[in-house]
Amino acid sequence: MDPATLELLWLVSGIVVGSAIVVLIMLAARRGQQAAEVVNTAVPDGVDQVLDALESAGAVLDPSNTVVKASPGALAFGLVWNQALVHPVLIEMVDRVRRTGEPLAEEVQLSRGPMGDAILYLWVRVARLGSRYVMLIAEDRTESYRLDDVRKDFVANISHELKTPIGAVSLLAEALASASDEPEQVRRFAKRLTVEADRLARITQELIQLSRLQAADALTMPTLVDIDAVVSIAIDQNRVAADSHGIQLAVGKKSHAEVYGDEALLVVALHNLIANAIQYSPDSSRIGIGVTESDGIIEIAVTDQGVGIADEERDRVFERFYRSDPARSRNTGGSGLGLAIVKHVAQNHGGDVRVWSQPGNGSTFTIRLPEASPATAASLGVQQ
Repeated sequence: MDPATLELLWLVSGIVVGSAIVVLIMLAARRGQQAAEVVNTAVPDGVDQVLDALESAGAVLDPSNTVVKASPGALAFGLVWNQALVHPVLIEMVDRVRRTGEPLAEEVQLSRGPMGDAILYLWVRVARLGSRYVMLIAEDRTESYRLDDVRKDFVANISHELKTPIGAVSLLAEALASASDEPEQVRRFAKRLTVEADRLARITQELIQLSRLQAADALTMPTLVDIDAVVSIAIDQNRVAADSHGIQLAVGKKSHAEVYGDEALLVVALHNLIANAIQYSPDSSRIGIGVTESDGIIEIAVTDQGVGIADEERDRVFERFYRSDPARSRNTGGSGLGLAIVKHVAQNHGGDVRVWSQPGNGSTFTIRLPEASPATAASLGVQQ
């Protein structure tokens, strides 16, 4: 074989071997890329930013159901713990989507967190995200369920509350008709009829008042209000009721505090707190009313020596028609709306109301309001 042919054969052999090496390198690179994809926990571009900005609870899971990305909401609701979904029902939904490839949406009821007692009502959507991942989105509907329960309770309670005085008025009217020739009986029934009519009028008035307080424009024309004057008026309104039970209304020193708001509404709120304290206090006890100021916050506190409130009832006392002692409240003519009105008056003035209580040792209800300042005036729409 001549040298030229031999050189050509070596050249061809080199090209073949070189091509084979290139192919092997490319195959190895592809396998390495595939292996990297299997172990890679990165989610598709943009999903991280979406989950970080998501108000709902969201999570992305890889093929092994490891949570590779979760939104703040998913962590706050206790849906994700240690990079895994906490609740079996959510895992089962993810597995179904993997099997069928079809998106899934269901409403579920879950406990909050792995050891949570609180209940969450969630609308959950699960769908594939590319070929490897699954995305879960959960919207919290717990508050809507709570509001629906409150609405049902409100309808049931108001029906019951109105039925009692209306029924009494009807019966007393019949009794008056049958006792027309007995003056003493007529006077007794008429007195009782007046009491029930007043109770019915009070419930109706408080319902109207509460409805107005819940309106967006409840505080239409806020002005500068002297808190000492509010305290003085509210005490005068309750003086007769306190004296009839031998209860002392002890007032602290003048505060000279001022807030922006509606004096009449603030008087109603404080009146309700004092009346409530009288209602639940033993005869010959003492009720303290004091005003303090700290860091721009005015606090009006009413402290009694009454029966107190159990821990489990403390968060509910500001609900409409809720009573810690229904029998006692109805016997004294309470409507169950007084503390709800207090709460909404405080909120409309940019403040809140808080309660401290210990069963058997009395309670302290405190209305907290922002002190009058240019910033407060601007937030409440006061014309300067």
